[in-house]
Amino acid sequence: RYSDFVVHEIGKDGRVSHLDDFSVPVDDEDPSEETFTVLSDEDKQRLEELQLLKNKETSVAIEVLEDTKEKRTVIHQAVKSLFPGLETKTEDRDGKKYIIAYHAAGKKALANPRKHSWPKSRGSYCHFVLYKENKDTMDAINVLSKFLRVKPNIFSYMGTKDKRAITVQEIAVLRITAQRLAHLNKCLMNFKLGNFSYKNHPLKLGELQGNHFTVVLRNITGTDDQIEQAMHSLREIGFINYYGMQRFGTTAVPTYQIGRAILQNNWNEVMDLILKPRPGAEKGYLVKCREEWAKTKDPAAALKKLPVKRCVEGQLLRGLLKYGMKNIISAFGIIPRNNRLMYIHSYQSYVWNNMVSKRIEEYGLRAVPGDLTLKGATAVHIEEGDVDKYTIHDVVMPLPGFDVIYPKHKIGEAYKEMLVADNLDINNMRHKIRDYSLSGAYRKIIIRPQNVSWEVVAYDDPRIPLFTTDLDKLEGKPLPVLPADGKFRALKMEFSLPPSTYATMAIREVLKMDTSIKNQTQLNTTWLR
Repeated sequence: RYSDFVVHEIGKDGRVSHLDDFSVPVDDEDPSEETFTVLSDEDKQRLEELQLLKNKETSVAIEVLEDTKEKRTVIHQAVKSLFPGLETKTEDRDGKKYIIAYHAAGKKALANPRKHSWPKSRGSYCHFVLYKENKDTMDAINVLSKFLRVKPNIFSYMGTKDKRAITVQEIAVLRITAQRLAHLNKCLMNFKLGNFSYKNHPLKLGELQGNHFTVVLRNITGTDDQIEQAMHSLREIGFINYYGMQRFGTTAVPTYQIGRAILQNNWNEVMDLILKPRPGAEKGYLVKCREEWAKTKDPAAALKKLPVKRCVEGQLLRGLLKYGMKNIISAFGIIPRNNRLMYIHSYQSYVWNNMVSKRIEEYGLRAVPGDLTLKGATAVHIEEGDVDKYTIHDVVMPLPGFDVIYPKHKIGEAYKEMLVADNLDINNMRHKIRDYSLSGAYRKIIIRPQNVSWEVVAYDDPRIPLFTTDLDKLEGKPLPVLPADGKFRALKMEFSLPPSTYATMAIREVLKMDTSIKNQTQLNTTWLR
């Protein structure tokens, strides 16, 4: 159950993110609550079309039914605060009062929402805590931006959190009031926003100290001794810092294969891997779109089969339609940068996982001459004479790139061989498209989680939650009452991990079990039978 996997972000000051406050910072500059309710849905629809220049209208007239100065003021405020870029004026027509909304100054005004409406004393960024269930961070931001009618790139965050989980993290957004954000709580299903504050800076990827995980493993069969042993080992020895299976995608075409094709500059292959028919469960329209593509290789025809154009397939097809089949590079460039880079990073992770397995198989869990360790941010080789000063916890291994060095033992050669087998040259990781050049990085091979704790609980009903979430606490839900002699046992564990370290890999170490989506889904089905 996704609710058995809870993630709380740990900020750069070491504080753990919690959603525990829905209140909105009070500000004399805020429009009244009424601005959210005064316009009818139909008015909002017409205003949105006007704001986005979707129809030929140059203005929208809203009839003022109960004409008072206060009522008119509220309508003026509502239009301006909900639809940045529109101006309003009052007009008399046939003895009735209308408020006319129109574009302030053609298209420019839309890109640059009215600057003067933001008080000087207030930080330009509204920071808030996002609590989300079963949604990926990027998806969540796309939904928020759709509801707020803004571009997703005005949002910033420190890290993307798991989809199949309940996660709590900080988000910053440029010049959107806490009041408007709080209003979204009424209309959004799987998210809640709270803990608002105004600051002068956005958030940057990677600025976090890590994440705190609370995980429930249900229906366990091991003895208490086995559990103690596994959890002690996690706390004292740690686990191999593999990239989790989710890094490689959950479909029949692993993302690293697409990454490899990009690095090989083999653009036909990139296009083919993304668009060709693939085995496995997919939405019906995607299957039809792929079949159409295989049959006709006509981007327009394949696009017609897609009701949703937001997916990678839709974006690539739109690009091919725009730039033509001869220019796949530009077509691929239509996919958002983060998503494009995900493919090549996935290839790096794939190489890293393979090399670490080889390294530990070859030399075990101790530091050996030729291993790499970090001095500050620079990697240095461990020399024969110094080997006793180091343990396996000091050892790092490189993600392949043009700016890293490799171990001086067999594994250094293994890197080269692995890349040669993929038609890549380890000494030339610069790509003629700068975005796809890989500089590389270093990553610890063993991680010891912090703040590890665990308990075994008994339960009867597999659907009953075994702990309370931030949202439960806010809504005043009581703790679940558990039977003393339940027929199932669950292991409840908590631990903290540094950024870009996968809880699924820590869990895999505790369970000594495959955590790929394929295997886990099969488990579910057999258990439920």
